[in-house]
Amino acid sequence: MRSIRRGIAQDHYPHGPKRAAAYVRMSTEPQTFSPENQLALIRRYAEERGFEIVRVYEDAGRSGLTLEGRDAMRRLLADVECGRADYEAILVYDVSRWGRFQDADEGAHHEHTCRKAGITVHYCAEQFDNDGSIGSTLLKAVKRVMAGEYSRELSVKVFAGQCRLVEKGYRQGGMAGYGLRRLLIDEHGATKAELRHGERKSLQTDRVILVPGPDAEVATVRRIYALFVSGEPERAIAERLNREGISTDLGRPWTRGTVHQILTNPKYVGDNVYNRVSNKLKQRRVTNAPALWVVAKGAFRPVVDAEAFERARTIVEDRSRRYDDAELLDLLARLLRATGALSSLVIDEREDMPSSSVYRRRFGSLLRAYRLVGYAPDRDYRYIEANRHLRALHPEVLTAVRTGLERAGGTVACDPVTDLLDVNGEFTASVVIARYRSTAAGSARWRIRLDSGLAPDVTVAVRMDAGNAAPLDYYVLPRIDMTESHLRLAESNGLSLDGYRFDDLGFFFSLAARASFTEAA
Repeated sequence: MRSIRRGIAQDHYPHGPKRAAAYVRMSTEPQTFSPENQLALIRRYAEERGFEIVRVYEDAGRSGLTLEGRDAMRRLLADVECGRADYEAILVYDVSRWGRFQDADEGAHHEHTCRKAGITVHYCAEQFDNDGSIGSTLLKAVKRVMAGEYSRELSVKVFAGQCRLVEKGYRQGGMAGYGLRRLLIDEHGATKAELRHGERKSLQTDRVILVPGPDAEVATVRRIYALFVSGEPERAIAERLNREGISTDLGRPWTRGTVHQILTNPKYVGDNVYNRVSNKLKQRRVTNAPALWVVAKGAFRPVVDAEAFERARTIVEDRSRRYDDAELLDLLARLLRATGALSSLVIDEREDMPSSSVYRRRFGSLLRAYRLVGYAPDRDYRYIEANRHLRALHPEVLTAVRTGLERAGGTVACDPVTDLLDVNGEFTASVVIARYRSTAAGSARWRIRLDSGLAPDVTVAVRMDAGNAAPLDYYVLPRIDMTESHLRLAESNGLSLDGYRFDDLGFFFSLAARASFTEAA
């Protein structure tokens, strides 16, 4: 019936053609799904059904597993939800182009959002009309599940292939790290070139292995191990290296964390380890148990000897052994007697006791742990310490943003008084940090102040995690779309705000990239 209906020529439309938007998406699939092929079929469908395509949303080279990175899809949904859509239908190649969501209900939810706004979604290449009938609803549900299952099966195959390569001693993704370099070899093991930061292999048959880096870096790594096993803690080692003017491989100052990473990563002893953490199918990043790791012993030339690595590992494991509740409270009581006050930062600064997060997990909250050792703060000292930490963090975040823009090819000037960034002389950006707060009911909240005095074109808001220790995610907020001077965010805020949320700043950095006239043409 559908093919017959499509074959009927429509000589005229009594009320004129209906306005429609086209959405196309392609990741790395065959040429069949190229944007040009999708648009060609969509245009034929529009001509047969009496639609006039007034806008095209295109996500090229983007996975359909989530909305992350699909800027065109985000804009489409934001236009629909905010009433900016000037069309009454959305034309998509098929259900899989709408998305390969692992939860089939997610795709249904986005379609329902459009339908609730009076906009219908048409799947042009499917063998059913999306008309709300029982048959089309069932087929659509099956297609959504099949689209998600395709990605799951592909993920299993890709992971198995990566594991085989790791077992053969080849490096799978990620930066080399301080004291190491990535070496490109061909399928026969012959050396081709050393890969610089940001470079990738171009041939599928080529492989990457790790080799020791410059002699100065190798000497520093060995020195870090020697200092640590002789009793010097990570923070003291970091301070020592910074005083001596030694930077990390990214040109940044050393921290306790960067030193700790060198002391605990098996790649420095030559082991190729994979699957320590994973976020398969764009899901939440998880830390895997050692039993799930894929390990190839002695795959690379070691930077440090096995004895030094084992001694460092033993020290770290002994220090982080599991304490029972009584031991944790005894350590906290000793710290209280020594300092006279407790806070998350006071706890975390101690090298000889567990972090504040251990107390939160074990006792439900720091305040409960405080009460159990007889400490009742007059006010929440964590608020003061968190603010102090965030003020110290802002210059580091600002520098990271500026560096990212410049690496993308932009020219950035920073006002020394206001910290306002001028990018390419084309737009200005302000960087703000949003502190994590918890309501009385335990819900997460963040407040963002948009500087109306400086009036930046874009505000980059860094939303901090529950411990206010590291960024959770980022909001890239254009001034033209912001009507309030203050924003109050929860964990989920609807597309009107979460349409501007990103897990990293790659999209924002890309705004600074310059294109040649040839590329632009």
